[in-house]
Amino acid sequence: MTVTQADGTLTVGGRFRRVNWRQYVVYIGFIVVFIYFAATQGANFVNPTTLVTIITQATPITVMAVGTVFMLSLGEIDLSIGSTVALSALVAAVSLQATGQWWLAALAGLAIGAVVGLVNGLFVTLVRLPSFLVTLATMGLVAGLAQQLTNLQSVPVTEPVFSWIFGAGDIAGMPILVVWSIVVVALGWHVLRQRRFGAHVLAVGNRAAAASVSGIRVNRVKLIVFALSGVTAGLAGLLYSGRLAGATYTLGGSDLMSVLAAVIVGGTALTGGKASMIGALVGSLFMSMINYGLLLGGLTVAQQMIVRGVIILIAVSLSLRAKKSS
Repeated sequence: MTVTQADGTLTVGGRFRRVNWRQYVVYIGFIVVFIYFAATQGANFVNPTTLVTIITQATPITVMAVGTVFMLSLGEIDLSIGSTVALSALVAAVSLQATGQWWLAALAGLAIGAVVGLVNGLFVTLVRLPSFLVTLATMGLVAGLAQQLTNLQSVPVTEPVFSWIFGAGDIAGMPILVVWSIVVVALGWHVLRQRRFGAHVLAVGNRAAAASVSGIRVNRVKLIVFALSGVTAGLAGLLYSGRLAGATYTLGGSDLMSVLAAVIVGGTALTGGKASMIGALVGSLFMSMINYGLLLGGLTVAQQMIVRGVIILIAVSLSLRAKKSS
């Protein structure tokens, strides 16, 4: 079939066929699923309260997705982020009770996340263990520490400033959680696309040996990215504890699947070297919308997990096929 005109330019059909539709999967999927839920749930779904709820519930996933975009761009993976969420939230809540200072509690939670990330990074860079195995081990280790810290007891968060900053507040009528999503994604996009460090991350993800020959300090880049992944998980823990007015060892327990699905569906390659920060944002909103829509539809948590698993399988398949084609 002819796809070019007599002067050599592509016809409309030719241009259509040359479009890489895989990079638009998350946007198309978002629109299709939104229309489906709007048609089946009606006013229960299409109203300002529901839409704000979807965005605010997606905020911790969005924050972790930013760190995971860097991680997957590097060609690595961090399975410990869900456990880090719980430990960081509990450490922050316990610190808040002990000191009464919201900023000390916030620093403690973020520091825990950074330490977990650095430990993962050191084992990957110095001991040269696969990140999958390292973070699988620390996932269990950190989860155990979270359970041990408060003896499986929840810790309330009642300090008003902490609650306002990390969940309950609003700025000019906009929920503070929406502000957190915008700020974190904007910073992530800026570093990934406008700073030298982002270019180094993508270069290492494409081909670490070539990046090393060109003068990039590969181990240093990996350590920073692992620390960043831990910090974003720690921040997600603070946002959970602020929004829910408390912390418990179960926080973040099911977030790993949602984060990976959001990032991979959003266009970040599982094998490294390709990333989309805006796609990850849309992907996290996509996952939140699916969870909320299925909840309105009466599906159980187990059924929601099945749906997320199917989405991950489809996303990984598209990601790997795109890598082979390139």
